[in-house]
Amino acid sequence: MREKKVDRFFLIIIGLLLTVGVAIFISASLGILVKNEKLFLSVLFSQLVLGLGCGLVGMYFSSKINYKFWRRYSFLIFLGSILFTAAVFIPHFGWSHGGAQRWIQIAGISFQPVEFLKFGFVIYFASWFASFKNKVQDFRFGVLPFIVMLAIISVVLFKQPDTKSFILIVATGASMLFISGVPVKYILGASLGVALLLGSLVFFTPYLQERVKTFIDPSADPQGSSYQIQQSLIAMGSGGIFGRGFGQSIQKFSYLPEPQGDSIFAVLGEELGFVGTMGVILLYLLFTLRGFRIANNSPDLFSRLLVFGIVILITVQSFMHIASVTGVFPLTGVPLPFMSQGGTSLMIYLIAVGIVLNVSKFSGKGGSK
Repeated sequence: MREKKVDRFFLIIIGLLLTVGVAIFISASLGILVKNEKLFLSVLFSQLVLGLGCGLVGMYFSSKINYKFWRRYSFLIFLGSILFTAAVFIPHFGWSHGGAQRWIQIAGISFQPVEFLKFGFVIYFASWFASFKNKVQDFRFGVLPFIVMLAIISVVLFKQPDTKSFILIVATGASMLFISGVPVKYILGASLGVALLLGSLVFFTPYLQERVKTFIDPSADPQGSSYQIQQSLIAMGSGGIFGRGFGQSIQKFSYLPEPQGDSIFAVLGEELGFVGTMGVILLYLLFTLRGFRIANNSPDLFSRLLVFGIVILITVQSFMHIASVTGVFPLTGVPLPFMSQGGTSLMIYLIAVGIVLNVSKFSGKGGSK
């Protein structure tokens, strides 16, 4: 099929998300500046230079690389991402923070390799289904590979521990199963098994129990386990309809834990109010809908599943963050894509967006429309 221009509307949506994201990130990070100027500059460098700068360069090149390249090396990418994520357990290479072993430090730069794992999973899963498209209704070629991949991933992630990333991968994979035409009864069965696994994990893991209790009763321990959700709700509520004004958040200075990361949507709500938060939610919805349109018009099954997987992964993470900050979902600590602190996450997602843009060039109905 003849190559066209990239989907401009999708590109505009990404541009708007990045513009809002950079602005609110800098504003939320002012709380760090008050306490530690050196740390503030380090955070800005990591987010804007390594995350945004390298991410935009990566997006440009991934939009130029034919999407079939990713299928050719899908297994190596997935295997490499598994090994890379497991490298956090290597002494003097991986390091821990807040009781979690999730980071790797190279040349003074730290990052979470699980971001590569999410990306690698989507690529390999799309490739698998494209290879066995006529057999996916068979349990052995549809659900069983999904279960095996989850088992391998769970060994690496639960050890860290990183339950939120596991949930994201499960949700993305289950959606790809459905899109691929796997019988619903198999998907429901696999989902039930995962739910029982997560339930058992909560039962035996004190910190997860605290999060569930906080979700059920956010006022139970306002100075302890419920502190973050309480402060987030105060910030959101004080923003009112139109917000205090850009840069005018009070909560980000002394009250919100990690305002530039886990609580960034609360800062956005305080400064831009209900109107601002709904505007951002609308941008994410447009991202999802336009991404689905590109997927539906994709030239083959692999590109279709690849785009669906990327869009679903980013969408689920976005609304997990928003739901947890507003108390609709237990606190997860997932970053808000394109906005929260996390240079690695921003770079990987921009590269993934570049892949979507590349697929849009081969759209059956004209990716530039």
